[in-house]
Amino acid sequence: MQDFTHLDADGNPSMVDVSAKKITKRTARARAVVVLTDEILSHFEHNDIKTKKGSVFQIAVIAGVMAAKKTGDLIPLCHPIGLENCQIDIVLNEKREVVIDCTASLTAKTGVEMEALTGASVAALTIYDMCKAFSHDIEIKSIRLMEKTGGKRDFKRD
Repeated sequence: MQDFTHLDADGNPSMVDVSAKKITKRTARARAVVVLTDEILSHFEHNDIKTKKGSVFQIAVIAGVMAAKKTGDLIPLCHPIGLENCQIDIVLNEKREVVIDCTASLTAKTGVEMEALTGASVAALTIYDMCKAFSHDIEIKSIRLMEKTGGKRDFKRD
C-alpha cells in the first residue's frame, strides 16, 4: 500500500524531499467545468461574456495564471516553483458549459499538477465572481487533472 507522501513516519506533515530526483520536463493539464444559467449566457458574444466589470474570460485567464504562479504560497507543503509556461484556454462547449483548461510546464525535480489545478480552479472562481450579479445559480461542476508528463509516471484521463 502506498504511503501518503506528505506525512512522515509519525504521521506529521512533511514536505517531500525532491533533492534526489532527476530534472525532467514536466507538464500538467487540469480542467474545470462551469455551468452558467441561460440568463448569464445571454450576455455571451464574440467568444466571451461581457459585463460592466469587463471581459469575463479574459479576466479569468489572467487570474488563473496569477494563481498558478502562487500555488506554493497557497498550498502549505507544495514546493515553490518557477513556472516556465502557463496557458489557460476557455471555451463554451456544445452543452453550453464553460470549459477551462490550464496547462502548466517547467523543467524541474517536481511536477506541476497542483499549479495546473490551482490555475483552473481560480479561473472558474473568477467566472463565478464576475457573473454572480446576474445569478447565483452557477455550478463549478468539476475540477480535475486531465494529464501529466514527466517524473516517475505519466497520466492521461480519457
